[in-house]
This record gives sequence, C-alpha cells and structure tokens, in this order.
Amino acid sequence: MRRLTTLVAVTVLVAACGDGGGATTTTAAAVTTTAGPAGTTTTGPGATSSTGAGGEEMGEGVHLADSSLGQILVDAEGMTLYVFTVDNGGESQCYDSCAQNWPAVPGDTTAAGLDASAFEFGTTERTDGTTQLTVNGQPLYYFARDSAPGDVNGQGLNDVWYVVGADGEMVTGEPQAESQSTLPDDYGY
Repeated sequence: MRRLTTLVAVTVLVAACGDGGGATTTTAAAVTTTAGPAGTTTTGPGATSSTGAGGEEMGEGVHLADSSLGQILVDAEGMTLYVFTVDNGGESQCYDSCAQNWPAVPGDTTAAGLDASAFEFGTTERTDGTTQLTVNGQPLYYFARDSAPGDVNGQGLNDVWYVVGADGEMVTGEPQAESQSTLPDDYGY
C-alpha cells in the first residue's frame, strides 16, 4: 500500500447571493490518499472520498460519478444532483409541491476532490431559514423519482431541470424518454 500526502493550497471564494449577502471562503488543508488493492481513499478536513477496486467512485460529500450522461455531480450515496433553470440570483424558486418532488441538497453537504476551477460551492438561504448547497451560484436539488445511484430520471424535465457535468456546466443532453413519457407536464414545479 502506498500513501501519498498532498497539501492542497486552493482557496475558493464563493459569494453568497441574496439580501443577506456575504462571502464564504473555503480553504482545503492537507489531504491524504491511500492506494491499495481494495481501491483508494482520500481523506482530509471536510473531504473524504473512496474509489472501489473497480474504480467506481464512492464518497462522503458531493463528487463526480459516471452516468449515461457522462460524469455528473452526485452525493455521497451516488444520487444525482440537479439545477433548476428557473432559479435566479442564486436563490431557490422551488418550494411547496416543487420542493416535495425536488428536495434541496442541505447546505452542510461537503464536496470531495473536485476541481476548484470548475466548481465553486456555497450556500443560499431558503425561505424556511435552512441553507441549500449551491454550485457556481445555482442551488442543487435531488429528484424524488431517482431511486438508485446513477438514476437521471429528472434530466431535461420540463426543459428546466438538468444535471451538472464534470466541467461545472449544466448538461443539456437528451432527457430520459421514460421520464418524459410517464410524468405529467407540470411535475416538478
């Protein structure tokens, strides 16, 4: 087993949006990567991720994983994360029945091993006083009909819900045909 220690000197400045605006600075500290026959594990303050022997990404916090749409942002359990194009100014517009179908990713969710030049994470305050994780100024959501890691059933829904790719941009690829044909037109907002 070999051990690699890397000092990460990346500081990401994330501007909080909204009336109570402010700035959050996140600095990553020492990160340790251990490689062995069972895979690799990367640990450090606020970031832990693991890759199994087959190379599949597992982790604590938001990370990239392979999907039918390419590499996309997922949570620690591999559940797909989405952005909502109706959101503006970094503030969520998804409440009530929308939030039941598209739950907000909690603001205390961590990110692991992502390229700081493509991903700027922050939070936005919701009307109920909780915080929601944002990426590049866009609030992040789960989709209630994604039941297993790697599901992308919300992709392209109503032309307003999209996954985030490895480059930090919305993936506007074709939506899942089944999702589009089995959900009512107003499902989601």
